[in-house]
Amino acid sequence: MAAEGCWVVAGLGNPGPWFAGTRHNAGYLLVDRLAERHGARFRLRGLRNRVAEIELAGRRVVLVKPRWWSINLSGGPVAGALRAHQVPAERLVVVQDDLDFAFGELRLKRGGGPGGHNGVRSVGEVLGTRDFTRLRVGIGRPPKGQTVGRFVLGRFSTEEQATLPALLDRGADAVEALVLRGLNRAQSELHSAALT
Repeated sequence: MAAEGCWVVAGLGNPGPWFAGTRHNAGYLLVDRLAERHGARFRLRGLRNRVAEIELAGRRVVLVKPRWWSINLSGGPVAGALRAHQVPAERLVVVQDDLDFAFGELRLKRGGGPGGHNGVRSVGEVLGTRDFTRLRVGIGRPPKGQTVGRFVLGRFSTEEQATLPALLDRGADAVEALVLRGLNRAQSELHSAALT
């Protein structure tokens, strides 16, 4: 039986100090921010995940950072977290970096294709469904002459780092709104915040 009202929020990223703070680890950074807000600490859970638990108005939320070799293999660890906590895919939020949006843009979306993100593709393939919510964190496109791989594995620019905390706070607000008030309300609040 599924844990009543429990959610899993999986921030995608590459494990290890070499990748810390890179654009491709935007998902890690955002779940770190959620944990920090609620005084939670990540702990190793098995070989594949670091996990922290928080509570939002009585709802249990499990924050997950998959750590299985590569972001491209996130599906197995995420599926394992859902099984361990008896949470259906409908109450999974995957936080990912997204090249299709400018730095600072955030989008909540349920379902749909992976949009070229191999970590999201892996999650969908292992779960056998795309019926989960994604929080897409815009990182922009690489400058002319730089490969996508080098760009996403690079660190945020000085200008981006200055506004990154506010971006992560907005993303954390969106996750909390989703859990507490549902997708439509969370999308509306996120869009309104972007216009102010």
